[in-house]
Amino acid sequence: MKNVFVGNMNFQTTEAELRALFEPFGQVTRVHIAMDRETGRARGFAFVEMPNDAEAAKAMSGLDGKEVGGRALKVNEARPKAASGGGGGGPRGSGGSGSGGGFDRDRDRDRNRGGGGSGGRGGNSRQGGRFSTEDYRDSPRQPREPRW
Repeated sequence: MKNVFVGNMNFQTTEAELRALFEPFGQVTRVHIAMDRETGRARGFAFVEMPNDAEAAKAMSGLDGKEVGGRALKVNEARPKAASGGGGGGPRGSGGSGSGGGFDRDRDRDRNRGGGGSGGRGGNSRQGGRFSTEDYRDSPRQPREPRW
C-alpha cells in the first residue's frame, strides 16, 4: 500500500478527475483532496492511495511535472505526519519571544551594567526560560506607565 502526495493542484480539480489521472497506472484505493475547514475550498493538494507499490512508483514518475488545469503537478511519496501532537498553532499563539514592547523597566539598568539583557522573558535558565520573580527581587519598584 503506497500513499502518494499530489501537490500544486488546481483548486477546481475534483476527486473523479484525480482518480482518472491515476487509474491508467494501476488500481486506486482512495483519493483524498485536502479541504480548508473554514472556507470549504480545496487547499491545492491531495493524497492518492494505491495498493501496488510498483504501480504507485510508475504513477509518481509519470505524473510528476505533468500539467493539469494550467499547473504542473508535484507528485511524490507521501511522508508520514510528524508526531507533533497537533496542528501548526494557527491563530492562537505563535509563541513569540522577548518582551512584547511597552515599558521596559530594566532597560536603563541593563544599559548601565553593560551586559546583554535577556530581552524580557528569554534568558532565565533556572526555570527553563519562564518568568520568575527572583529576577526582580533586588530591583526597586518603579511607577507604572499611565494608561491613557
